[in-house]
Order: sequence, then structure tokens, then C-alpha cells
Amino acid sequence: MNPIHYSVAELAERFGLGIQGDAARMVNGVGTLAGAGDTELSFLSNGKYTAQLLSTRAGVVILRQEDLAGCPTTALIAKDPYVAYARIAALFEHLPAAPAGVHPSAVVAAGARVSASASVGPCCVIEAGAVIGDGAILGAHCIIGEGCIVGAQSRLVARVTLVARVTLGRRVLVHPGAVIGSDGFGLAFDHEASTHGGWIKLPQLGGVRIGDDCEIGANTTIDRGALDDTVLEEDVRLDNQIQIAHNVHVGAHTAMAGCAAVAGSAKIGRYCMIGGNAGVLGHLELADRVTITAKSLVTHSIREAGEYSSGTPLQENRLWRKNAARFKHLDEYARRLSALEKDSNHE
Repeated sequence: MNPIHYSVAELAERFGLGIQGDAARMVNGVGTLAGAGDTELSFLSNGKYTAQLLSTRAGVVILRQEDLAGCPTTALIAKDPYVAYARIAALFEHLPAAPAGVHPSAVVAAGARVSASASVGPCCVIEAGAVIGDGAILGAHCIIGEGCIVGAQSRLVARVTLVARVTLGRRVLVHPGAVIGSDGFGLAFDHEASTHGGWIKLPQLGGVRIGDDCEIGANTTIDRGALDDTVLEEDVRLDNQIQIAHNVHVGAHTAMAGCAAVAGSAKIGRYCMIGGNAGVLGHLELADRVTITAKSLVTHSIREAGEYSSGTPLQENRLWRKNAARFKHLDEYARRLSALEKDSNHE
């Protein structure tokens, strides 16, 4: 049995929630409305799951005041049940202990500085001039390049590579396989280099600065700047397999879903949300509080907050093929319509 348990009254007081039902009921875990048991807590934040609320076996459910009538068990009342659930669920998260010190198999260069309270795992490499802050955790096989800085209480889960001139703030979480500070994709084509010309690589002389409380997903890549730094302000959240190109600037509290890509020198505002597999072209600017839906391509700067989309939604294949064939004639149709409107006006 899970040794961690809280009473409903304790949770309500700790997180400022209302109570309906048994305040003395004990909770020792969390679960879904469909799967939670009588000692577990669940939540309702999406009306699609209201039917599951009526039959739930959860001991406690977090919900809004207006959903109380359908709740068959003890309820915690919140303005935003999802946020309340996230905070409570963190109480039941069990992270493996990371003892302070450097594992015998790790390699630490003579010029590196590692806090005595930091934990450096097996087979890590910390190069000269690198700094590992107080309470930082480096999981197995992490590589910290020359001069890179890992801020206090940051955690690199495993196989994270900081290549060059990377600074992580405090409490930054980086998931396995992420690469931060690799070369940006900077190339110049020299037409006189040979018979057919050739590419010249531009040196990437900037760095990467990541603010406090950011999260970087698994296998995500963030390139260092060509001249100025690539910057993520505080509390930026990046999902897995995202590409952030050189000299991109991402504003505080922005979140991006998996496989999104931001091209070089783009500037993303604060509190933006970018959906999965969306793309932002280089040198563009997005205002604060812009939402880009999944698979959209941003081809021009966006100056006003709001939700923006592009692309073709999923359709039945036969209908899509018909519409796709008609796309080729849109310009022709537009010209014909314009001509008809002119003829109509003359009449």
C-alpha cells in the first residue's frame, strides 16, 4: 500500500478548495474517473467525461461548483479542477533518490566546479569550466560541455548533452536525449567555390540561455545562436522532439507540443501555445498570447493575440480527393467570379 496519505480536509486547506461530503476521508493515490478506487482521488474538468462521473468509484473527485449535482462521492470544489489535480497529484509522485556526490565512473575535468550537494550519475562527462549548481541532478550518461552552467536544483534525467555555451537556470527539467547548444543551421552558398558552387558553414558563436523553471522534452534540440544567444525565458515548456533553431527567442510561460519546429531568429511571445507538428518560419514575430493549432504553418508575423490555424482538416478520402483536385483551379475560379461581378455591376 502507498504509505503517503492525506485527508480531504488536509488537501482542501493546503490548496484552498471547498468540500462537499466526508472531510475525514483518506486519500492515498490518484486515478481516472473510470479507474480510481475508493481510496483514490480523480477529477472532472472536461464535460465529455460527465457520464463517467455518475458511475465513478473514486473516493474523492475534484470538480467545479456547477458539477456538484452529479457527484456520487466526496467532492473537492475548485475553480480549475485540472490545475488543482496537478498540484495534488504531485504529492504522490515518487522520484528515485539521487545521493549527493560524483559517481566513480563519471569524468570531471580539473577546471569544472561541482557543488557538494549536486548528484552526478554514472558515466557523466563534465568538461573544463562547467559549473554544476547546488542540488542539481545529472542522470546517467549526461555530457556537460566546456563552460556550460547547470543551475541549482535542475535535473537532467539521462543522456542529456549540453554542447557549448549553455546556461540553464534554476529548477530546469531536461528529459532524456535532449541536445542543447549544438550548431545552428547556418550556411552560405559560394557560387564561385567550384564549377557548381558549394556551401560554407557559418560559425555559431552564440550560446543558449534557458530561464528558471523550464522543461525540455525528450530528444528535443535547441541550437546555439550564430551571434546572439538562443533564449528561452522562464517557465517555458517544450514537449518531446521539438526543434528550436539558432537565435530563436521564446517568451515566458509559452508551451509547445511535440514535433513543433521554430526556424532561426523567430521571436515567440509570452503565454503562447503552439500545437503539435506546427511550424514557425524564420525571422517572424508572434505577439503575446497567440495560440497556433496543430499542424499549422506560420508564414507571416502575428501582431495580435488570438487563435490561428492553417492546413486542411481530416475528411473522408473520396471527398478530400475531389477537393484537392479543385484546389488547382482556385485562381481560375476567383478570376471568373471577379469577371462575373464586374459584368453584373455594369448591368
